[in-house]
Formats: sequence, C-alpha cells, structure tokens
Amino acid sequence: MSVEERLLSRIDDRVLTLTLNRAHKRNALDSRMVEALDAALVGARNDAAVRVVLLRGAGPDFCAGADLVEMDHITSLGPDRIHADALRMGNLFVHMRQLTKPVVAAVHGRALGGGCGLATACDVVLAREDAELGYPEVHLGFVPALVMTLLRRKVSEGRAFELATLGERFSAADALAWGIATRVISTDDFEASVTAYAKELARRAPSSIALSKALLYDLDGLDFEEGVRRAAQVNVAARLTHTCREGVRGFLERKKRA
Repeated sequence: MSVEERLLSRIDDRVLTLTLNRAHKRNALDSRMVEALDAALVGARNDAAVRVVLLRGAGPDFCAGADLVEMDHITSLGPDRIHADALRMGNLFVHMRQLTKPVVAAVHGRALGGGCGLATACDVVLAREDAELGYPEVHLGFVPALVMTLLRRKVSEGRAFELATLGERFSAADALAWGIATRVISTDDFEASVTAYAKELARRAPSSIALSKALLYDLDGLDFEEGVRRAAQVNVAARLTHTCREGVRGFLERKKRA
C-alpha cells in the first residue's frame, strides 16, 4: 500500500480531513503512516485553504495502535533504530502542538496504544459514545512512554499512573470525565456533528486561534507570573491584528446603531 493510500486527504470548507486508511489492520500506525501524517501537517502549515485539520480512521476503528509486525522488526535492528522510530512518532506529536491550526480527532470504535496517543495529542477529541480507548502497552511488557508527556498535562498524576500501569480500556464517557476527550457524541449524530464542529471552528479568526493555541501550550512550563507576562504579550499581538481591530470597530458601530 502506497503512502497516498495509507492516508487519505481532502479539503472541504477550509477543513483538511486526514483519514488513516489501513482498515484491514485497524489503521495500525507504521513508519510510513506516521511520516505521511507529519508531511500532511507540514503542508497544512502554510496552506491558506486549511484552517482546521480533522483526523479520522477508515473502517470500524479509529486506530488500534502501532503496527506490531514492523515494531518487532525494528526492535531486532538495535537501539539506534528503535530510538529513531520512537522519535518519528514523538516528533509528530510535537508538530501537532506547534501547528498554529487546530487539530481535531474524531474517534470511533477503538483507539488503543499509539492510536489513543495520537488522539490525545490532538487539540480537540470528539469521541463517539461507543468508542473504546486505552493505553494497553503494559500487557505487552511495553510502556506508553511517548504519550506520557501529554497525559501528565491532561489528567491527574494518579490517573496517568493508573492508565499507564493497569492498561485498562475505558469508555468515551470516562475519557470525557478525565479530560482526554473534549466531547462525547451519540452514534446517530456523530458524522453530522463532527462535520459541523470542524466547519464551525474553521469560521473562527485564524489569528485568534493561532495565538490562543500557542499561549495555552506555552503556559505548560511557566510559573504564574511568567504566564501572566506571556499572556500580556499575546494580548498585544492579538489587538494589533487586522481581524481584531475590525471586529472591535464593527461591534462599536453596531452598538451605536442599536
């Protein structure tokens, strides 16, 4: 299967939909899939036609995790190759955070291991009510290491420990309660709601979203005072954008006429 076949891509109403397309392997992530995703994000970065990236999975599942056949082969090649393989996925997570445009995961079926990690790395996770998620690597004697940095920021320390060490699967409702999912959507409404959500997000001012996303993640490593100072810098940048100035003037004009 070619790279183009592994990852389907289409743009509609400023939403770039990327679909993992290895349904026969439950969309397991191999190196070429990860590279294709990374390349798609690079392409979206400077594409004015794209305001939102929507990540989906073909077939009955979102993503079952790493391709274990490839993983076993790479492991046999030694530490350097293993490290390069790990960094490939880790760099994808970093680039998802660095992208100034929002990345939305639409999770249905199973999202396990690296697949759950991929969803967790997104800015927004829309989960179908019957979705099943989890980081079951411990059952293979493995560790969900790459997702830990994300988990530590999204859930409590105790919850992160339990998710990593028990490796139990959990429901969409639990994902929402713990802060991994953003919204849970009924099965009947899922397709229409995901499309509507992505298109609505794409209608928001790109400069506002870019600045909000950057500030949100910049705050991770800052203390309170540094965070406030960083926020003040973003406040300045936002006010000076054409979009903000026009928005404020438009609001004031409407208020005068009211």
